[in-house]
Amino acid sequence: MTFLYKANTERGAEWARFFAARAPELPFRLWPDVGEPKDVRYLAAWMPPEDVGTAFPNLELIFSVGAGADQFDLSKLPPHIPLIRMMEPGIAESMVEYVTMAVLALHRNLVNYIAQQREQTWHEIRITPAAKRRVGVMGLGMLGQAVLDRLTSFGFPLAGWSRSPRTIDGVDCYAGADALPDFLARTDILICLLPLTDETRGILNQPLFARLPRGASLVNVGRGGHLVEADLLAALSQGMLSAAVLDVAEREPLPADHPFWNHPRILLTPHIASMTSPAAAVDYVLDTITRHHRGEALPGRVDRDRGY
Repeated sequence: MTFLYKANTERGAEWARFFAARAPELPFRLWPDVGEPKDVRYLAAWMPPEDVGTAFPNLELIFSVGAGADQFDLSKLPPHIPLIRMMEPGIAESMVEYVTMAVLALHRNLVNYIAQQREQTWHEIRITPAAKRRVGVMGLGMLGQAVLDRLTSFGFPLAGWSRSPRTIDGVDCYAGADALPDFLARTDILICLLPLTDETRGILNQPLFARLPRGASLVNVGRGGHLVEADLLAALSQGMLSAAVLDVAEREPLPADHPFWNHPRILLTPHIASMTSPAAAVDYVLDTITRHHRGEALPGRVDRDRGY
């Protein structure tokens, strides 16, 4: 009975140390050293190997090492094997930190001031009170709710949009396609925390930007596939949007000639908004394995029909 890790090798070495301390009875292997394939019962991966069900005939659980699972082709995973999203607390905390940073940077005109510094321009911009800066979050799962909870303390009017109805104290909640225009019309800083599915791919596009108040700004910490990049560049050029903070891109890393690198209205980071803590991840994985053996419900289990 073996646990196999197939992702960042440096973090994998940390996982190995925590497994040795907390579950010494469970053999732990780092890809590509799989040992005897028939012994592999559990797999943690960012991208699974090809033909995973055939390669590991006795596999019982697959873990995504990230909060999302859209990088998996669900059609190629055996339907009887649960796919588990990473839900250790550190992912939410680091995402909350990043989004708070991004919202405050946009709220306090940091993009403008960075441009002014490059131009050696000393010019103050009048402060907009937080009570007049409306923030909206698309995606009200664990991460979206954690972000909204933290932003409450700053006094922003908050709203959230999701596919199905939610109720969150202090947040105006909108649900479904029919409610999306009203949600967008009241949003000055838009945060995308949606899962990437067939329905949400390309959702950050010109028609959506046109429904935001003119001069609104965007934070995309979902997936690069949510954003139509050409539409963002056009919206920024036309003044439809004033700025964007992007942690994800359609192609990662960005090609050297990509226009995002030097765009004066874009702050860009290399997919680092949230990171799994190896210690907490191992605790989460071992707890999930215990639940699996007991026949209990598994938190983070991906709904194959929804894709998340």
